[in-house]
Amino acid sequence: MLKIAVFVSGRGSNLKAIYEKVPKSKVEIAAIVSDKLDCPAVKFAEEKNIPVYFVSTKEKENFITYFNLIDELKRMNVGLIVLAGFLKKIPDEFVDAFENKIINIHPALLPSFGGKGMYGINVHQAVFNSSAKVSGATVHFVDKIYDNGKIIAQRAVDISDVKSPEEIAERVLKIEHELLPFVVEKFADNKVVIENNRVLVLE
Repeated sequence: MLKIAVFVSGRGSNLKAIYEKVPKSKVEIAAIVSDKLDCPAVKFAEEKNIPVYFVSTKEKENFITYFNLIDELKRMNVGLIVLAGFLKKIPDEFVDAFENKIINIHPALLPSFGGKGMYGINVHQAVFNSSAKVSGATVHFVDKIYDNGKIIAQRAVDISDVKSPEEIAERVLKIEHELLPFVVEKFADNKVVIENNRVLVLE
């Protein structure tokens, strides 16, 4: 069974999608990690009796540092870290400790509309302003540069008739809720491999 840690900053809709759609026989959510004490995703974790850690780059009350979190997650045998709406950049030493074991979901088709500050409605506003006719979601490996790691899987959605960035957000979120659980389950099945500098998701 694959143990995962899910990092969240907001309402946790992608966390819930993983919890509901990925078979419990394959994946255990061993920990929820957040940078915010009061985000709604934490409430969901507490309802489901999933351990919660609050992480910070600095030492402060009720928070664990990334350095100590590395030890804690390794002690728990966490094999995959899933950033599901986590808004802070992961420190380099943490990325090194879990090389090719950290994935992120981004609400656009990378490499377009990525990078610093491109999260949430900011992304959808940029997509809307560009007059793009399709958008979608991307799951990618996390490296030391924002939204730069190798793309694992993408799914597109038609946005040619939308009237607002909010409409794009709504359509893309539905895609996210399908794509992220799909990829997590593929990791559990050892069906995500890197060959010739490309990531393959096997049948």
